[in-house]
Amino acid sequence: MVAVASAVVALATAAGMVTALGDAGDGGDGRDADRARPRAAARASAPPPASSSPVSSPTVSRSASPSARARTPAPAVRTTAPSAAEGGQRRTAGLYVHPDSQVRDWLRAHPGDARRTVIESRVASRPAAVWFADYAPATITSRVRAVTSGAAARGRVPVLVPYAIPDRDCGGASGGGAPDLDAYGAWIDRFAAGLGSGEVVVVLEPDSIAQTDCLSEGRRAARFAALARAGRVLKAANPRTRVYYDAGHSHWHAPAHQAALLHRAGAGSAASAGIFSNVSNFRATADEIAYDRRVLDALRALGGRGDLGAVVDTSRNGNGPPADGQWCDPDGRRIGRAPTLATGEARVDAYLWVKLPGESDGCKGAPGTFSPSYAYELAR
Repeated sequence: MVAVASAVVALATAAGMVTALGDAGDGGDGRDADRARPRAAARASAPPPASSSPVSSPTVSRSASPSARARTPAPAVRTTAPSAAEGGQRRTAGLYVHPDSQVRDWLRAHPGDARRTVIESRVASRPAAVWFADYAPATITSRVRAVTSGAAARGRVPVLVPYAIPDRDCGGASGGGAPDLDAYGAWIDRFAAGLGSGEVVVVLEPDSIAQTDCLSEGRRAARFAALARAGRVLKAANPRTRVYYDAGHSHWHAPAHQAALLHRAGAGSAASAGIFSNVSNFRATADEIAYDRRVLDALRALGGRGDLGAVVDTSRNGNGPPADGQWCDPDGRRIGRAPTLATGEARVDAYLWVKLPGESDGCKGAPGTFSPSYAYELAR
């Protein structure tokens, strides 16, 4: 599977600001050696399905994402950036920066570190996604509400990542999640109860659609039904919630194949805002935009709505994928475009940092933990 995505909270920048940080040279053609997997690390892409979600700890909504290669539950998760348009119209609110994140913890604990200025200005000052990767039904509503209410109080849009689908990561390093689909449905109900009434972006279950080859046809159909239901529940709980579905990334499945999977999971329905790609991966932004548009076209041909959009994880794709396909904290990478709701690209609703730059895939630190040296390398 592909590398896992690491979600961390970065400070918010004004919505609408698109800052290209080393994105010009991100068009490499190397294929990722493995797919992203959820845990608390980063995610890289490989020729086969890529997985990219993080696992969050059972307490705080911190941003700990899965690791690039194998996903494993990690510390709690955090916040990302929202999507740009609803019903084809650009949003006006900015992205929310959740105050609880590993990078901000590190800044508070290291006031004199020489790397602090770069990390603070280029990583901690950007909004990142908030992951909920642990199966903790008793606390999920209050944890989600803490994020959404904090965002609403500031007039900002939070990005949330539910990551508790059963058989997550095909039992790999980021395995875990709810014990079964009935329990997952109840967990989603409780998650939805915390959404509030403000604008919210939900990146629903990274790798849950692209990474299903390990499931039997019956289990795959049951998962898709559960994801379709999840979208309906989230949208019904708060009509201002924009739910995006897993499209993998541009070097995983062919657009028509991915669209067929998305269609079965409800991604073309009234509950959907569109698709997301490149979570915890390194694919070039231009490649992802082209791929996402082809997926959206194919989804529409299957009966999906014509006003759906896409969001792209640009947290670590500034230099594109490594030529050798390395997925685990590869050297020579850079942060990509800053999170924003104003991409200037048709059908691209937002650039988001779903994986927090500096949260390790497991090679420069324990999976999902923040590595200041890695963050500095990505940001300088």
